[in-house]
Amino acid sequence: MKNKKVIFLLMMSLMLVLAACSGKKSSGPETPEISEEDLENVNESGMPIVNEPITLKFMAGKPPTTADDYNEVLIWKEYEEMTNVHIDWELVPFEAREEKRNLALAGGKLPDVFYTMALPNSDLLKYGEQGIFVKLNDLIEDYMPNLTAILEEYPEIRKGATFPDGNIYGVPTIYDPEFTSVILGAKPWIRKDWLEQLDMEMPETIDDFYDYLKAVKETDLNGNGKQDEIPYGGTNISDLRQALNGAFGVGNKGNKHAYLDEDPETGDLRFFPISDSYKELLEYLNKLYSEGLIAKNIYTIDNNQSYSEGTEGLYGSTAITSPETIYGKKMGSNFVGLPALEGPGGKTYNKATSSLNHMGAFVVTSENENIPATLRWLDHFYSEEGAELFFMGIEGETFERDEDGNAQYLDKITDSPDGLSMEQELSNYVTWLGGGYPGIVKQETFQGAESLPSSIEAAERLEPNMLDEIWPSFTYTVEENNKLSGLEADIHKYVNEMQDKFITGTEPFSKWDDYIKEIEKMGLDQYMEIQEEAYKRYKNN
Repeated sequence: MKNKKVIFLLMMSLMLVLAACSGKKSSGPETPEISEEDLENVNESGMPIVNEPITLKFMAGKPPTTADDYNEVLIWKEYEEMTNVHIDWELVPFEAREEKRNLALAGGKLPDVFYTMALPNSDLLKYGEQGIFVKLNDLIEDYMPNLTAILEEYPEIRKGATFPDGNIYGVPTIYDPEFTSVILGAKPWIRKDWLEQLDMEMPETIDDFYDYLKAVKETDLNGNGKQDEIPYGGTNISDLRQALNGAFGVGNKGNKHAYLDEDPETGDLRFFPISDSYKELLEYLNKLYSEGLIAKNIYTIDNNQSYSEGTEGLYGSTAITSPETIYGKKMGSNFVGLPALEGPGGKTYNKATSSLNHMGAFVVTSENENIPATLRWLDHFYSEEGAELFFMGIEGETFERDEDGNAQYLDKITDSPDGLSMEQELSNYVTWLGGGYPGIVKQETFQGAESLPSSIEAAERLEPNMLDEIWPSFTYTVEENNKLSGLEADIHKYVNEMQDKFITGTEPFSKWDDYIKEIEKMGLDQYMEIQEEAYKRYKNN
């Protein structure tokens, strides 16, 4: 008996030794070694970044709103002079990005950087673990002081940018957490002039909103003798549904998670499209739709038709970024931001995105022989000065400062002498139009629709009822991604289809239990197990 005990203890000791030697979770690839020789040409701070000029090859996604030759764009000509870094831009139309980057990753010639190429998180981890994408953790600390300061101030951004193996493989695109208007995105709007005509107060509850929509439908508010007013109209139904999430107590961690939130009763992760609260939300939307209070063509309308209807003054309410920029100043000025509406789930406003917008806009590859200079090149755009250059251009050439010191585009841009639109004129000077860029979006330096006074005012009206915590997208292991892709394809597609059917009434709510059973049969338990693991990692990062 004594001998057996000794043998058992020896075996346990051996197992512990083996576990200590080989059981540690891999941390993925090693950080590239930067030698003294690599740093000889790189200045630690200030400009230029390098003493002797270098060239970096960027494969860059190109939206249709930007110039055909980035080397002729003002900010990139200016930045090359400042930095001594020349960029060899290989521009790829947005719609061809996936095919082009996949060809490069499958054995083609890799660029030094994938820029605005929208790499998905699954690819960042897959190719990061293979060493094709550079592990950035320590490199960010060493060569990106501006970004490091932001990550220290907002640790939740670093948490969201860290993959299951503990590494960062893409430099994040950040929305300044203080820039509420851009965090909220498309906001709900209501016609203030029609409220006055109807002698109604600003809606504060979902019942008030219903009463307003009904009054719009029943009153010839535009005075044309027709009943053509559309109480709620827009380009889609989802912006309205998300704007109402808080009133029904779903989607309580923001809209980076269209199907997951935190159960308010248990604190557990929840698949909310099968909750009673979500059913109540769809029932409310069905009521609006069935009574003609939502545009009947909301599921089929194209953007241009919706913009035209808004410009003609047919909409009593909508959910867009800015009525002024889409419907024109004259019509747009009739709209004012709607506050958070109170409903059975409370009065929070849950339609908000994470400050960590995405991670696939700037990815350094193993081909890059100038990593310190590359990261210093990008880090400038996380500073106030760099963000101003990126979004506004050069003082005196593209913008001037108003009496409050704020940067404003020159008249030649806002009122083109050549009859060009503002976007067309801007394409000669900047490349941020179309989105997808790395850097930080701040209210002080961003001149998009979210920065208009009306948009800021609308955001301020919603701000008191915003969420305290907004989740970024979760990250998954390669194995989890492989399992999840199939589950998501089935479950998300079915949820979206049934959501529309319940709202339009083509599927009765008496089939709700059948709907839940069908989702469960599609593997909801396995889907949630994966999400639970990802959620735990996010909390523990």
